[in-house]
Amino acid sequence: MPELFEIIKELCAADGTSGDERAVTKLILSMLPEDCEANVDALGNIIVFKKGEKTPKNRVMLAAHQDEVGFIVTYITDDGLLKLSAVGGINHEVAVGRQLHFSNGTVGVIGGKAVHQQSEEERGKPVKLDSLTMDIGASSKAEAEKYVSLGDCAYFESNYTELGDGYLREKALDDRVGCAIMIDMLNKPLPYDVTCVFTVQEEIGTRGAKTAAYTVHPDYAIVLETTTACDFSGNDGEKRVCQLGDGCVISYMDRGTIYDRELYRLGFDLAKKSDISCQTKTLVAGGNDSGAIHTSVGGIRTVALSVPCRYLHSPSCTIKKSDAESTAKLAYEMYLALCEKS
Repeated sequence: MPELFEIIKELCAADGTSGDERAVTKLILSMLPEDCEANVDALGNIIVFKKGEKTPKNRVMLAAHQDEVGFIVTYITDDGLLKLSAVGGINHEVAVGRQLHFSNGTVGVIGGKAVHQQSEEERGKPVKLDSLTMDIGASSKAEAEKYVSLGDCAYFESNYTELGDGYLREKALDDRVGCAIMIDMLNKPLPYDVTCVFTVQEEIGTRGAKTAAYTVHPDYAIVLETTTACDFSGNDGEKRVCQLGDGCVISYMDRGTIYDRELYRLGFDLAKKSDISCQTKTLVAGGNDSGAIHTSVGGIRTVALSVPCRYLHSPSCTIKKSDAESTAKLAYEMYLALCEKS
């Protein structure tokens, strides 16, 4: 089995917006070992059970989402340009001038009115996606329809690139990193039974996590994610949120979840015991599958472990490799502790 970052590279190359994760699902299934029982539910979640050496005291579920942000075609103009809507939360200004591709190989670029053609008022306003179009080189609606249909999804064009001393950038690190950590874990001998869920439709409202939690009905859940780091020029103090290079992020609260206090503290205790770098967020922001999981069934005790990531929901998501390794190590230690917890 490839090492962690080879898995991340392969997963990020696949395309899968919310509701159309099929290519990612197929790839993940091909990476699972033969001793796993894997099922795909009606919504598209992959629910994987692996038998360990012993039956744990508690049923523990790890979760990470397959889907990524992207775009969907909503209209084709008479002159062959495509109108798009975002699938998930994308800063529209990130899209300007970006190359996108479709799963059939069609490529194009998002463009709008050139800055020297804009009025002073237009220059002072944020870019809106409905003012932009995607140009695939078609000269008419009929020509464009040979390559693209309404409802087709488009993805950021990007390539896995290592930067500086231990950094990497690529699209869809949110949350193929979490998926890769679970795949890596499932390909190793485990002391206890575990269920890993590769969820769908997280970016449009944590929908897959809700159904998966009802199916698995765990005692504890560990959500593996990326989280926004703003540790660059112009952000000071708490506005930096978390730092690349400072290790796994253990969350105490975000816009969807107030995390189990005992599990939050347990994360730091385990990290200290095993000499794993970790940190917390300095701002209440964002959300993830925890929001759906912890309120499912009769309530599920949940902890989120995240890799800090700059430029989230863009074609250049950037992480530090050591943070991904710290998150993978802490996820394993947390899984052990929760399986054994009295």
